[in-house]
Amino acid sequence: MAAATLTPDEIRDVNERYHDGAAAAYDAKWGIDYGDVGQAQVVTKLRCALGPGAPRSFGDALEIGAGTGYFSLNLLQSGVISRATCIDISPGMLATLSANAQRLGVGVETIAADAQALPLPDESFDLVFGHAVLHHLPDLGAALREFRRVLRPGGWLAFAGEPSRRGDRIAAVPKRAAALVAPAWRALLRIDAAPAGHDDGGAHNHELERHVDVHAFVPADLSRVARDAGLRAARVHGEELLANWFGWANRTLEAGADPDTIPMAWRQYAFRGYLLLQKVDRRALEPWLPPDVFYNLMLGARR
Repeated sequence: MAAATLTPDEIRDVNERYHDGAAAAYDAKWGIDYGDVGQAQVVTKLRCALGPGAPRSFGDALEIGAGTGYFSLNLLQSGVISRATCIDISPGMLATLSANAQRLGVGVETIAADAQALPLPDESFDLVFGHAVLHHLPDLGAALREFRRVLRPGGWLAFAGEPSRRGDRIAAVPKRAAALVAPAWRALLRIDAAPAGHDDGGAHNHELERHVDVHAFVPADLSRVARDAGLRAARVHGEELLANWFGWANRTLEAGADPDTIPMAWRQYAFRGYLLLQKVDRRALEPWLPPDVFYNLMLGARR
């Protein structure tokens, strides 16, 4: 989490600089897909966050912290949303998003802005959503009040990929285990060690990374903040337990490796294994386990 000494303005500044530096390599780093696999992932996440009774499609949609377009572009391609406005504090991320949209033949509006002060009129959207963004916002209550303001009456709100405080602590175990075996893993697969400063825009960005995350959430607290912001029917549940343990272990291994020397067979194993464990989580674990044990939380609510 971000250092307690940083002011809200400093947190916003470091998030802008970090994500500008990360933008060019972001899709490759996280294995983001804009085809059938990506669309299925995003649509499933949105519907899980919204819960039963939500519409199957929306007209005007606003994505907060849109990044390179993983959610908006896949939702547009799948027909779940008709029009997308994409807000991000990072102009670099929005430039990559615009390039992705042009390549896919998808139209979006992008605006570089602070989520806590949206330059948008009241009651403009049927859906406000985001992925892995709430934990970057200094004043979550102020942001949620803004999201409610721009929602039309009866509109829906959905956020996924938000870190759970307890789940984050649990996930540290596979990360530590992977760090211990990483040298042996590289030797076994004949993978070279990573050159210094190779990831996320170089060494400068590596230094910024520890400051960009402000929150990890307790489910009850997250739903309470949503209710206090004037949203109704707030619900929080967990997503991805085994998939995240598997994913973070693999990412820890890969973090110390030269990406050009990682075998394609390993990449396919990691990708397909993650997708398989997502299905196991969704069908066997997410309906039954308490949300705080999962690495990620989802928030759904309505105006």
